[in-house]
Amino acid sequence: MSDKFKNVTEAQLKDYIKTIFLEVGLPENDASIVSNLMAEADMLGVDTHGVFRLPQYVKRLIAGGINKSPNISIVSEKSSMALLNGDNAMGHLVMEKAANIAVAKAKDHGVAWVGANSSNHAGPASLYARIPLKEDMIGIYVAVGSSNHVPPWGGTDLLLSTNPIAISIPSMKRPPIVLDMATTVAAYGKVKEKLQRKEEMPVGWMIDKDGKPLTDPSKSSEGFLLPIGEAKGYGLALMFGILAGTLNGAAFGKAVVDFNADAKSFTNTGHFIIAVDIAAFTDVDQFKRNIDDVWAQMKGSNVLPGFDEVRLPGERSNNLFNERKKNGIPIHDNLKQALDQLSEQLNTKKIY
Repeated sequence: MSDKFKNVTEAQLKDYIKTIFLEVGLPENDASIVSNLMAEADMLGVDTHGVFRLPQYVKRLIAGGINKSPNISIVSEKSSMALLNGDNAMGHLVMEKAANIAVAKAKDHGVAWVGANSSNHAGPASLYARIPLKEDMIGIYVAVGSSNHVPPWGGTDLLLSTNPIAISIPSMKRPPIVLDMATTVAAYGKVKEKLQRKEEMPVGWMIDKDGKPLTDPSKSSEGFLLPIGEAKGYGLALMFGILAGTLNGAAFGKAVVDFNADAKSFTNTGHFIIAVDIAAFTDVDQFKRNIDDVWAQMKGSNVLPGFDEVRLPGERSNNLFNERKKNGIPIHDNLKQALDQLSEQLNTKKIY
């Protein structure tokens, strides 16, 4: 571990985050739900979407950009679908509720799709795709990103975001297979992390408006995030944005508010979650054994020069989760400084 990091326990992190949220006016139960999900993000190694985001969330809560006492409600519902109005709540609260509704409906109907509008940034996509795993279900989550950093392929106007997707699949003896990806080469949170750590971005994350590589994160507003697979990544971002945004009556395209630059405006963030009950299709245990076999096949592949092994989606996160359970969660010095400033602002205890 670099001397730029110091570890904290999961319990320490949860308690710190919850204390901050209580101080700014979140109700006890809501503060518990959000702090647990944010700490889980850090436990899984998604360091750009856990406690790293706390100062930004607090800024929006204090400025009125997020509703501290929301009434999250179902505004449209049929047997295997629902649409939630998040009442401008923390996105974590909206999507935790949406995922639980999807699971309950999938138990009765095999598959359920739950969309949401009037929400906010909710952390990493995998948090919500993982919720159906607890009931031996497949989870699929998509969101409209909370700021536009991508033009349509061949264009220059910033009309799209990273629009992430996560898919989780349970196994019997192996960790679940969990894909969690942006439709861009790098999520914008990674750019923000590089900025905080005073590090350069790798070539290939962004280009400037002349099409040249952009590696200085402090100049990210002068360029574009690059979509994965060029036009194919643009197509995925477009379609995911329509399904998570337009279909739900949420913001998409020009209507997306940049929550990095605007702490007050209503973002109307859109998401959806799908829960698929494996038992409706096949024997659950046999399916999970088959996924173990998929693991074995992938891991047994001959390895190209330059690679140590073949990894499956979610394998790294599972390994980091186990490591951090044992050794704690690393907090970078520059993140610690930002959190200390937040604690001093609110007159609360520091993370350590």
